[in-house]
Amino acid sequence: MTTLEERIQRLEDIEAIRQLDARYCRHLDNGDWDSLMDLFTDDGVFDGLSRVEGKTAMRTFFAGLEAGGLTSFWHFITNLEIDIDGDCATIRSFLWQPCVSGGSASIAAGRYTDQAVRLDGRWRYLRKQVRFHFFGPLESGWDENLFALDSARRAAVHP
Repeated sequence: MTTLEERIQRLEDIEAIRQLDARYCRHLDNGDWDSLMDLFTDDGVFDGLSRVEGKTAMRTFFAGLEAGGLTSFWHFITNLEIDIDGDCATIRSFLWQPCVSGGSASIAAGRYTDQAVRLDGRWRYLRKQVRFHFFGPLESGWDENLFALDSARRAAVHP
């Protein structure tokens, strides 16, 4: 049986991790790369449209999205499942992402499976991984495994 203190700590950790995901979306969508990098460990990994390790490589990757044609995006994360084991957490969530890609209104959806750790009292991503269900222009519609971006196809959900 867990103590009241342990139960409260678990609830506080879950809320802190929800806030971590909310900040990730806001900083990414606003192009606030320094604040985005502060959400990761020094050796953190982003695994999605590309796989990059470490804050320097991640910052370069995220800042380069616009030059690659992904000029605007709005990340909506929902359906969070958070499993905590001490100072480590696994976070699963659903991504809905309207965006502008190659000048076209586009839509993407996928699933995040993330690993976070508590460092110096704060939760940070050790790994943020997204696997897409689809990613393409709105005019093409959407369906499972429909991709306009090769990088999204490489990061597809595989059953």
